Amino acid sequence: MDFQQAVCGPSGVLGVPSGASGHTAARQVLPRVQEALRRARRTDDLIVHVRVGFDEDGLRRVNRSQPFLGLEQRKVLSLGSAGFEFCPQAQPEPGELVVTKACVSPFAGTGLDDILRAQRADHLLLAGVATNFVVESAARHAGDAGYAVDVIEDLCAAHSEEMHQFAVRRTLPLFGRIATLNSVYPGA
Repeated sequence: MDFQQAVCGPSGVLGVPSGASGHTAARQVLPRVQEALRRARRTDDLIVHVRVGFDEDGLRRVNRSQPFLGLEQRKVLSLGSAGFEFCPQAQPEPGELVVTKACVSPFAGTGLDDILRAQRADHLLLAGVATNFVVESAARHAGDAGYAVDVIEDLCAAHSEEMHQFAVRRTLPLFGRIATLNSVYPGA
C-alpha cells in the first residue's frame, strides 16, 4: 500500500532525505516488495495495489485534515503526476487490481471491502508505507471487519524506525499477526 514515488521513492517529496523515503531505503523495503510480488504472482492469491491520490477538484478527498489539504494543495499526489505513480519495484501487472484512495485507509470510499468479499477473501497480507499510517489503518479496519490479518513487517517502513517499531510492537499485534516475507511466501 502506498508504494508510490512521492511517498517512498528515492526522491519522494514526503520523506527525503530522512522520513519515509529514507526509512524505506534503509530497510531495503522496495527490493523485498518486488520479490514479494514475484512470489505472490506464482500463487492464486488476489493481489491488490493501493495508492493515494487526489483529483484536481478535491471531490474525492475523504480525509479533510490539514495535512491532507496541504498535500492536495501542493499537488504532491495529484492523479497522473509523477509522485502519484507506483515505484518501479511495486508496479502492478495487467489484470491486478489497483485501488486509489483519497485518505489514509484503503477501505474508506474505495469499495475495497466489497471487492474482497466478492473474491471470498478472508485473510489479508498487508504491507506498505507508512507502517503507522496506511498499514495500521488497514489492519484496524480489516480486523474489525472479520478478516485474518498478517502484517508483513519487512515490507513496511515509516518516517522513522521509532514510529515503525512502535506500530509493529504496540499497535499492530492488537489487530493481526506480525509476519515476514519468508514466513508468508517461503523459498525463492
